Amino acid sequence: DLTSKYMKTIQQRRKTWLTVGISSGPGRDPNGLLYTLGNLFRASSEVEQKHLTVLVHLADSDLTWLRETVVQISSRFSPQILAGRLVLIHAPPDAYSAAGPLGGQEARCGDAASKRNVDHAFLVSFAAGLSDYFLLLRDNTFCAPSFLTHIRRKVWAMRAHPWALLEFSNRGSLGKLFRGGDLPRLARFLLLFHEDQPLDQLIPRFSVLLAQRRPALCRPFLFYHRVPYYSANRGHQARAAQSRGPRPHNPPGPVFTDMKVFGVHFPWEAYTLDESFFWTHNVSAGSHLTVILNRPANLSRVQVLTGTIVEGQHALQRGQVELGHSPEGVPPFCTSFVLLGQLLEGQLDQEVLPTPAGADVSCVKLVVNADQAGGLMVRHIYLWGE
Repeated sequence: DLTSKYMKTIQQRRKTWLTVGISSGPGRDPNGLLYTLGNLFRASSEVEQKHLTVLVHLADSDLTWLRETVVQISSRFSPQILAGRLVLIHAPPDAYSAAGPLGGQEARCGDAASKRNVDHAFLVSFAAGLSDYFLLLRDNTFCAPSFLTHIRRKVWAMRAHPWALLEFSNRGSLGKLFRGGDLPRLARFLLLFHEDQPLDQLIPRFSVLLAQRRPALCRPFLFYHRVPYYSANRGHQARAAQSRGPRPHNPPGPVFTDMKVFGVHFPWEAYTLDESFFWTHNVSAGSHLTVILNRPANLSRVQVLTGTIVEGQHALQRGQVELGHSPEGVPPFCTSFVLLGQLLEGQLDQEVLPTPAGADVSCVKLVVNADQAGGLMVRHIYLWGE
């Protein structure tokens, strides 16, 4: 494989603190793995990367796909490969025969799910001994900035509590942290039960077998699955895009807030077009998150999403969106605002009628209407212009 030339050096080096493991194969989004790797390294500083190993299992026997994937990764991430921070592995097809039959009538969880379990068994088996801890990710994953530092702080805080699995995401097998010493047992466990249940169900069972009675969910979540804009259901997506118009473009401008800001998720992250978000907690009535556009814009649509993608947890319970005009001062702030609409179940998606309210907009302000204890996630502020 691509890294065979460097494996001797890699195996002799000092262990890192964390290995991030990804098992990838041909999927609906051919750029899903590249997106994850790029986002992962961008979310890590140079200092953090010294304590990080990224291990990718290219888990498919399609030689054309393997060759193309290796070329793409090596052309974009050659510095990380040469530094030993990115390692690619591939288990040949005959290696799977040791796991027994995959799929068919003997695999109660289905052919694809059974193979996925074996793919991950090879991944975690190879990762054993590389690092003190192992984090499981997947294709199309958004990683919060400085996620490694945040994980280290959580592990340190949990030092007096026995655990086998820490969860930094609420999505299936995404963002699951294991101790490096448990990886050989995890690999054997996945091989033994690869036909019984999908990976997302086997991982919680493994932590129970290691005497962890309750899940350890670590908030705020650091990893989110990025849904590709064009999914398998392309026809439905195309019709939806036509009916809703083009994608948001978010005119440039700074983001200000009077809510508490932590060192992991910043206010401006709610205004990006990727899967980053702003996280805070214990907000008060009257608090705001405001985008101040560099130049006034004529808006045709505004969308504000709060809360987690799946369960809708940490959504803004009572809030509204206002459009501002006539900015003054340094930094500028709008002197007049017009109510656009109230959030419903933490969300607002509203067309802006061609009225003076939507013309020459300089500020878009999310306002908290009632005290709210606990976490608040502002996932997206999307703007469309005419």
